[in-house]
Amino acid sequence: MSTGAAIRLALSDILDGLRRYRLWVTLATEDVLDQHRRTTLGPLWLVVNYFLFAGTFIFVFSPSDDRALHAIYIAVGLLVWTYINEIITPAVTLFEREGGLIRGTTLPVTVYILRLTLQSLIRSGYSLIGCVVILWVAGVSVTPAWGWSAAGLFFIVLVSPAIVCVFAFLGAVFPDSQFIVSNLMRIAMFITPVFWMFSGNDPIQAALYHFNPFTYLIAIVREPIVSGSVPLSMMGWCAGGGIAIWALALVLIGRNKRRLALMIP
Repeated sequence: MSTGAAIRLALSDILDGLRRYRLWVTLATEDVLDQHRRTTLGPLWLVVNYFLFAGTFIFVFSPSDDRALHAIYIAVGLLVWTYINEIITPAVTLFEREGGLIRGTTLPVTVYILRLTLQSLIRSGYSLIGCVVILWVAGVSVTPAWGWSAAGLFFIVLVSPAIVCVFAFLGAVFPDSQFIVSNLMRIAMFITPVFWMFSGNDPIQAALYHFNPFTYLIAIVREPIVSGSVPLSMMGWCAGGGIAIWALALVLIGRNKRRLALMIP
């Protein structure tokens, strides 16, 4: 199949999936509720988890003389990282988990991708509540630059289905990748400036900062809030990367849509 034909087939699958929005919205909502159905707090445990995680980083890594600034820095960075981790780690086993539906129905591939994307978005929405509370306690002032931060969040959400798609097909083709990706994501959290600030003095730290794609995704959301500046160059890199990963996702869907049931164990 030619690349053009694959992209046309993928776009048809995406349109068909979007038309079935009631299905994947219902499934994603039930997924989140089912995970906390028998608990006292329900999904609010996600807010508690965020507070505990953020609070630990703030009190352990923040200098006492500038704790408010670091609290803002860590709160926003952790929010973005939590969402990124929510879409990448479970995406690797997505098609394996959905194997029954994939073999027994003719649903668009996009339905499974959007189901996981929305589930991750809902879960991170609870983390957003915790982030807003920390920003309020830290005394941050809302400025017009926050509009760029909102645009950064929108961009990450927009590119999320493509990221899920790429890692889902990776997991279908190479099952061992679920262990590789989960371990790499654990390491990536500490080599990504989620809670540490880039000083520019250490060449190793500089390499981890500049050659880490997660740095740019976090920065386009965090910098307008923390410093009031707009990281236009980082936004440009993110836009280019977003286009590239969407192109890859379209090709993967188009070329593998009809044989997906044969690819999964």
